[in-house]
Amino acid sequence: MMTAYERLQAARAQDRPTSRAYIEQLFTERTELHGDRKYADDAAVIGGIGNLGDIPVTFIGIERGRNLQERIACKFGCPMPEGYRKALRLMKQAEKFSRPVICFVDTSGANCGEEAEERGQGQAIADNLMQMMGLQTPIITIVIGEGGSGGALGLSVANRLYMLENAVFSVISPEGCASILWEDSTKAPDAAACLKITAEDMKRFGVAEDVIVENFDAFETMCEDLKKRLLQDITQLQQFDKKEVAEKRYQRFRKLGRFSEV
Repeated sequence: MMTAYERLQAARAQDRPTSRAYIEQLFTERTELHGDRKYADDAAVIGGIGNLGDIPVTFIGIERGRNLQERIACKFGCPMPEGYRKALRLMKQAEKFSRPVICFVDTSGANCGEEAEERGQGQAIADNLMQMMGLQTPIITIVIGEGGSGGALGLSVANRLYMLENAVFSVISPEGCASILWEDSTKAPDAAACLKITAEDMKRFGVAEDVIVENFDAFETMCEDLKKRLLQDITQLQQFDKKEVAEKRYQRFRKLGRFSEV
């Protein structure tokens, strides 16, 4: 049995498939779209239109990069405000044309540099949270690696959320948590255990619907199984009218964090 911190290390592994790998396997007839129509194009957020089987969808993913050159261009998977604005632009376009939205999350968090703050990082993420909650088209999110802080949540307000078995989802990195609580980042393994960041934890809390078994040695087969699951979910969600889809998403989040005392 792996510890929470060991799962975090697995989620951060350099050879782990990135969002682009899943997009290339799952979708055909892809057209990638660029730019937020306000400032720039962010390489850390990739998105566009493709076919999932016979169903046209909008895909959006946070991309870490597959080699050093790509990782530098993608800022190691830490999106800038224009990345979140691009994602929202594509989601609103998907709503207009009744396309489901499928998101892939893999980030330690949104970019926290001076330029990101100057360009309205917090506002960009907040806009995504608000607009996604009322978006009148199905949204499905898969956390394929690290899901850190608001940077991950900015693409995770979904009708269904899945996590790979070694993926994690957390409000803060264990290193950051340990530095704040104990002023000692070496206590990150203890913080990881306390934070309850694993896929199993998220399923138990109702944050994630299910945990997806990883099999990177048979990646094509793994993606084929994932495709079947996504098609089934989309078929189910499209049975509801647009307002019901948004309402079900809203009610899903309203239930998170409820507890009862005995």
